[in-house]
Amino acid sequence: MAPVATELKLGKKINEGKTKEVYELPDLAGCVLMQSKDQITAGNAARKNQMEGKAAISNTTTSCVFQLLHESGIKTAFVRKHGNTAFIAAQCEMIPIEWVCRRVATGSFLKRNPGVKEGYKFYPPKIEMFYKDDAANDPQWSEEQLIEAKFCFAGLTIGQTEVDIMAHSTQAIFEILEKSWLSQNCTLVDMKIEFGVNITTKEIVLADVIDNDSWRLWPSGDRSQQKDKQSYRDLKEVTPEALQMVKRNFEWVAERVELLLKTKSHGRVVVLMGSSSDLGHCEKIKKACANFGIPCELRVTSAHKGPDETLRIKAEYEGDGIPTVFVAVAGRSNGLGPVLSGNTSYPVVNCPPLSADWGSQDVWSSLRLPSGLGCPTILSPEGAAQFAAQIFGLSNHLVWAKLRSSMLNTWISLKQADKKLRECTL
Repeated sequence: MAPVATELKLGKKINEGKTKEVYELPDLAGCVLMQSKDQITAGNAARKNQMEGKAAISNTTTSCVFQLLHESGIKTAFVRKHGNTAFIAAQCEMIPIEWVCRRVATGSFLKRNPGVKEGYKFYPPKIEMFYKDDAANDPQWSEEQLIEAKFCFAGLTIGQTEVDIMAHSTQAIFEILEKSWLSQNCTLVDMKIEFGVNITTKEIVLADVIDNDSWRLWPSGDRSQQKDKQSYRDLKEVTPEALQMVKRNFEWVAERVELLLKTKSHGRVVVLMGSSSDLGHCEKIKKACANFGIPCELRVTSAHKGPDETLRIKAEYEGDGIPTVFVAVAGRSNGLGPVLSGNTSYPVVNCPPLSADWGSQDVWSSLRLPSGLGCPTILSPEGAAQFAAQIFGLSNHLVWAKLRSSMLNTWISLKQADKKLRECTL
């Protein structure tokens, strides 16, 4: 992400942590500047060192991670990168909880759970929460403790609904980044994140930072190759040479995190319609594909009236090597989907535009197929696009991230609707 380097008028310092400072932005209402420091710490700053260039490295990592999550559909406080060592974020009232998500048991989990061997894997990922209190060494909290604290931030009381939203969001965010790092043959072992309440929208959003201090990363799943801050924590003695080794690890992560915004896997959806009268139905499929970042082409061909042309078009898309999902849109008697399915090894999906008069009869031409054919039928144009996205998501982490985020946002909207209804009823 190219930084925006325009001059910003800084207001008062709102907060200062071990590795960053937060400033008001008088000319950008509702926003703050998150300024990173050239400092690395461990053990609640019991160990602390200056590391030249760390601010820029951390800012690159955070900005790329938040861009990936934002483009996936996760609600974050991130606005844009500003210069090499800072980014602009929506101002939030921070919820003083560190949410930790673990796929592999290691670190403090082993100390708190004797008998569990390092490497134990959690399915689904293990969610834990810790109250941010340096003096008390960030004690682990239960869900009940968080609810009973009756926190209120930016006018939003943190109750069961809000705790559930943060827990589900933590798992989804971890899984998106886990899938993304897997594309670089790197295991995301665990990570910690924080949420805040956006002072403008009053929504819970992912906030603070996600950088190389926030997770454990093991290339090829090998702990001995760890590239995260654990390599600093594990130092028996902090020497200039050792700090250079840690810095190289941080640079390695910053370089590769930029690659997470891209994918080597590409694909497309080709919608074949039996008549141009079905264009409106097909445009809905194309629009839904665009939401997943999938290119979509529309063609007109009839398997009944021009089977030779239908097969020629099919061969055209098979011949260029780009993974393709065909969607057959044909009303009345659907010969298009079955003919395609019987003559290609690529996935074919029926999405017939059913009419009110004959739809209940016409649909059988998409459902009752000869043996040896395997084209499913999805009546919703948006559903057909989602099915194609699920196919591509098996090998494309960016598409998968959008699917996972969509699942999360649907769950959150239902949770919030239920809360609103209960408040109206009580």
